[in-house]
Amino acid sequence: MAEKSFKYVILGGGVSAGYAAREFVKQGVKPGELAIISKEAVAPYERPALSKAYLFPEGTARLPGFHVCVGSGGERLLPEWYKEKGIELILSTEIVRADIASKTLLSATGLIFKYQILVIATGSTVLRLTDFGVEGADAKNIFYLREIDDADKLVEAIKAKKNGKAVVVGGGYIGLELSAALKINNIDVSMVYPEPWCMPRLFTADIAAFYEGYYANKGIKIIKGTVAVGFTTNADGEVKEVKLKDGRTLEADIVVVGVGGRPLISLFKGQVAENKGGIKTNDFFKTSVDDVYAVGDVANFPMKLYAEMRRVEHVDHARKSAEQAVKTIMATEGGKTVTGYNYLPYFYSRAFDLSWQFYGDNVGDTVLFGDNDPASATHKFGTYWIKDGKVVGVFLESGTPEENKAIAKVARVQPSVESLDVLKNEGLSFASKI
Repeated sequence: MAEKSFKYVILGGGVSAGYAAREFVKQGVKPGELAIISKEAVAPYERPALSKAYLFPEGTARLPGFHVCVGSGGERLLPEWYKEKGIELILSTEIVRADIASKTLLSATGLIFKYQILVIATGSTVLRLTDFGVEGADAKNIFYLREIDDADKLVEAIKAKKNGKAVVVGGGYIGLELSAALKINNIDVSMVYPEPWCMPRLFTADIAAFYEGYYANKGIKIIKGTVAVGFTTNADGEVKEVKLKDGRTLEADIVVVGVGGRPLISLFKGQVAENKGGIKTNDFFKTSVDDVYAVGDVANFPMKLYAEMRRVEHVDHARKSAEQAVKTIMATEGGKTVTGYNYLPYFYSRAFDLSWQFYGDNVGDTVLFGDNDPASATHKFGTYWIKDGKVVGVFLESGTPEENKAIAKVARVQPSVESLDVLKNEGLSFASKI
């Protein structure tokens, strides 16, 4: 069997891998020391583009335009960059076995990779309706979105089913962003989700009411409190109808499913400590095993702000955790120390002419401020979360860069507040003066 050895191996080729590679170079990695092993066929790219501009009919994003690290205002790392830096980019390669004791990875084609230090950046995979045994869920034109291949298939379907009907299953991030993208492509869209409102893990009922109203005004049908229980197909095996639990049937030329994901950690079962579905790390992203680090979606790490262990599925954390791990690796080798990770949770989304940001923790009492009328021309509004007399989280729709910086600072500083009425009256100006 062919065997290759590297000092450092990053397993996974997503956002974390690209930002880790850039940090390795900043920290002086030598040519030939670092390899990235990815089952995707392309160099690391900014994954959020797939549910946004990649699907737009105009101003469309395509590679090489959104390779990392353009998403954070950094240099675009083309495949040639890795070559110039002496980083081996091992693409279209699936690892099927990891043996941490012998520091060995085995590929599906029988290649063996040896490493001294491993960075696990395998990310997440989507939950599929076939996993739950949903009838007809293997029909053609039922799509999931995780990788660029998925997006390419969806783009082809949008072209093939011009002015057709789509059903989006799920009311979270993917559901909201893809419903908007499909609508922009003149597809008739229905959203279906079981919860009482969209994005329930983050949104309050008041926040969700704005987005549901806004989407309805755009002509998107929203069906809540039920789930897809089956699909019927035409003679070509393409999806034709979506059967709902409440007895309704929806016509569909395209179905897009966004019902969550799970971290890809099965290769390491029983070899590293786990916690809450992720790989347990410290605040430097070191696992329970020396020379093994875990970053991005898979890491369950100490969230110092809230004194608890958490796992975060978001591009911002994917970037920053990768950089933290590499700084730690290189500092340790040089006998130096680095400051531990002190992350402020951050989420954002853009759809239609909307753009929201959230910082902090969405626990405690809430105060809505601003204009959350879906028909409003300005639609600038937000919400504060207050726990134990302190503001611990802030959400803002249509904020300026300065306002978004201000709400981030509030969530980090956690200022005390006299009463909820004060916050309601002051609204955004409370954040601006911190």
